[in-house]
Amino acid sequence: MPEDKTDEFKYIVRIADTNIDGNFRVDYGLSHIKGIGIRVAARIARAAQIPKSKKIGDLSDEEIEELSGYISDIPEHIPAWMLNRQKDYESGEDRHIHSTDLGLQLRDDVNRLKKIRSYRGIRHETGQRVRGQRTRSNGRTGLAVGVVRKKR
Repeated sequence: MPEDKTDEFKYIVRIADTNIDGNFRVDYGLSHIKGIGIRVAARIARAAQIPKSKKIGDLSDEEIEELSGYISDIPEHIPAWMLNRQKDYESGEDRHIHSTDLGLQLRDDVNRLKKIRSYRGIRHETGQRVRGQRTRSNGRTGLAVGVVRKKR
């Protein structure tokens, strides 16, 4: 067994309803949680006073609980410009959404756009590009690819 892997090494750590491989560093491991990127993960590790070069599997149970606590109330520990849900549509406050709540919120936003019949909502409904990309030559779907020759 390698020297850095002790008897207390955890090969899988569960944080915020996500299984994380214990061989990852703290910042990269936390970035595997949906809705948390590298920069936010580094800020969380710094707020929890855990060195980000430490492996997730080497963390004690107390440190894992502390990280979970910091993740559950992210807006208190990072600046507002780093949050992924600034001025929320429903509540008007700055929030940070992660894990399964992120997918639910995204689906709710798309359904709201469809319901109010906005341009983006209509594009979502018809399965077309939403963010202003060209559709004349790229993004085609269906069977016909290329030029169809006329029959003589």
